[in-house]
Amino acid sequence: MVKTDEVERAYQVAKARYAELGVDTDKVMAQLTQVKLSIHCWQGDDLHGFLNPDQELTGGIGISGNYPGRARTPDELTGDLHEALSLIPGSHKVQLHTIYGVTNKKKDFNEVEPSDFKYWVDWAKQEGVGLDMNPSFFSNPMVKHNFTLASPEKAVRDYWIEVGKKSRAIANYFGEELNQQSVNNFWIPDGFKDNPIDKQAPRERLIESLDEVFAKKYDEKNTIEAVEGKLFGTGIESYTVGSHLFYNNYAISRGKLWTIDAGHWHPTEDVSDKFSAFLPFGKGLMLHVSRPVRWDSDHVVIFDDALTRITRSLVRDNELGRTNIGLDFFDATINRVAAWVIGARATQKALLQAMLAPIDDLKEAELNFDFTKRLAVTEELKSFPFGAIWDEFCLQNDTPVGTDWLNDIHSYEKKVQFPRDNQ
Repeated sequence: MVKTDEVERAYQVAKARYAELGVDTDKVMAQLTQVKLSIHCWQGDDLHGFLNPDQELTGGIGISGNYPGRARTPDELTGDLHEALSLIPGSHKVQLHTIYGVTNKKKDFNEVEPSDFKYWVDWAKQEGVGLDMNPSFFSNPMVKHNFTLASPEKAVRDYWIEVGKKSRAIANYFGEELNQQSVNNFWIPDGFKDNPIDKQAPRERLIESLDEVFAKKYDEKNTIEAVEGKLFGTGIESYTVGSHLFYNNYAISRGKLWTIDAGHWHPTEDVSDKFSAFLPFGKGLMLHVSRPVRWDSDHVVIFDDALTRITRSLVRDNELGRTNIGLDFFDATINRVAAWVIGARATQKALLQAMLAPIDDLKEAELNFDFTKRLAVTEELKSFPFGAIWDEFCLQNDTPVGTDWLNDIHSYEKKVQFPRDNQ
């Protein structure tokens, strides 16, 4: 177990090193405390939900692995979330989907009401977290021929329009009850496996459907919508109706947030470069931080170069205030609670390292064409004692330092998770 006095001594040394560059580490840690991550609930139960948990996953979504201890009930899922949140420094939010409504009777997706999420609101108040929302446009018989809101069948479109409207009402309920804005993220799986003849009509139908979903006005103090595109998906390899450019334009023209999922782009693209191209024109961003391996495989986020580029871009351009950072991955080959902790802590580490830099000084050097200083300082920063600042941040937020949190996970899975498979 890491000793507190050793952490404190290391922090004082690191603090002095960063001070040499004009970086106040205490202010940086206070800044990081203000960043709320949106933790995705679906890592805990492999995206089964509670409305129809035995329904086969559709919409290009798949889960790998069968590690024991999957959450099966609302109490098990919130218990697992509580455990994860206790090991992640700071105060955060939790993302939900339509399928996670807790109902007294069987309901279809288009029948789910705000009252079906009272369980979650009560839990969020007790936990001290906010709630974000996602309408579930998948794993339902009304996904016809890989189409929902862009379907040529009016009955299909009408069904999913109602799902979208109900989702907005739920998100508004979250905002009213929790006094935190709830981001409501819209992603649909619509598209064609092979080359279509007509690329225009599906997009026109999608515009019309979305406009109808968003027709009612809600106070943005309570909720705001985000729209999420994709390069392609399993079963829609040749044509995605909701492409990146489509939603970029829709977000700008309709005053919505644009969602950038790190796994939804071509593997050679740098998603962080999209931020500064969009934000001068757009309302704001919603991020789904994921780790694509080859493509959108939703691996657990790690502290890698792609994540570092994302956080540096947001910090250096001072865009954290207009960006909502959510996690989006699911891995059933490892302990599911540990996956949350690893991904969230990696994201926080990347944010912290991005903040621990003399950004204004470097911008001034760049403005004066002093590219030598820019390169020299950014290279030296790579070997600065960033880890000591992270350990102190964990200590100040009453969360385990280093790998000590693994002891909590091992104890939790032995006492709580593993027995579930024998019940």
